[in-house]
Amino acid sequence: MLPIVIKILLVIHVFVSLLIILLTLMQRPKNEGLGAAFGGGMTDNLFGAQTTNVLQTITRWLGGIFFGLTLLLSCLYVRLPNVKSASQKELTEKPAVVVPAATPAPAPALPAAATEPVVAPTPEAAPALPVPATPAATPAEPAPAPAAPAPPANQ
Repeated sequence: MLPIVIKILLVIHVFVSLLIILLTLMQRPKNEGLGAAFGGGMTDNLFGAQTTNVLQTITRWLGGIFFGLTLLLSCLYVRLPNVKSASQKELTEKPAVVVPAATPAPAPALPAAATEPVVAPTPEAAPALPVPATPAATPAEPAPAPAAPAPPANQ
């Protein structure tokens, strides 16, 4: 029953919002801005000489109805039963995956040129493995300067 009432109130809420927009645009500002686009003479014929007062009063009432509906809808949404979607149910009901403790694998043999040992993060993780030594980078020798071109021979 509650979701049906909420949907009906939402439709009324949207309708009131559209009426507020329409009435705000129909009102004549002092400089005749957007109110003139709807035909200032039309609103005078519809509401009489007191057009500004009538439109302002209706806008105030619709504004009050808008805020009342907003408050009512927020209270009704709080009272909705906590219904979960299918994806939410799947995520909350799925048991946590338990990863079994891994046994350390034997270390592969490295070439005899390895001299620096690797420090393991924890002593239980794995024995220290030697790391192959890398030759130190030597600075590159500068390339020889290009030879100056020979001067042209005058004959």
